[in-house]
Amino acid sequence: MHKGRQILSPQHFNITLLRLAHQIIENYPSNEIIYIVGIQEKGVILAERLIEIIKDKLKSPKIVFGKLDITFYRDDFRIREKPIVANSTQIDFDVEGKKILLVDDVLYSGRTIHAAMAALQDLGRVGQIELLTMVDRRFNRHLPIKSDYTGIQVDSLDEAYVKVQWKHLDGEDKVLIFSANNKNKN
Repeated sequence: MHKGRQILSPQHFNITLLRLAHQIIENYPSNEIIYIVGIQEKGVILAERLIEIIKDKLKSPKIVFGKLDITFYRDDFRIREKPIVANSTQIDFDVEGKKILLVDDVLYSGRTIHAAMAALQDLGRVGQIELLTMVDRRFNRHLPIKSDYTGIQVDSLDEAYVKVQWKHLDGEDKVLIFSANNKNKN
């Protein structure tokens, strides 16, 4: 069983989270509500961690949080070998005309973000969408989508796999990269 190569250590992972949270604070006026939507499931985890930091840094942040499932919006939904397990969408606010901060762990081809934008549009006409990702695999884009807030950029072969690991799920916060021929992705 092969292990991935660590590209972001636990210490740098936390520094990166702090930086991203500070960028959000800097770019949203204190009187503006921050509408954050995490893409199920790893984007939700990242969004929750960022919200925790923002709430710690600001006395009374105005944050509205939602969770978005994109299972049935994916363009590969019907062609996967194993069925995709759907999560639930929990957005208890009107997205109409709102500036939404969309959050996901890894930006790879852009297809997940495209599906998320389509899912949001079905909920209403969003005013603006900004994107925050922990990892941007910038040379692997299939669609013209870019991250407004990026934790780290990774330049790797198309076939390599990047995984964000979370302390409460995997024992440590870190980012790993696996070679193309490693199918285990542990």
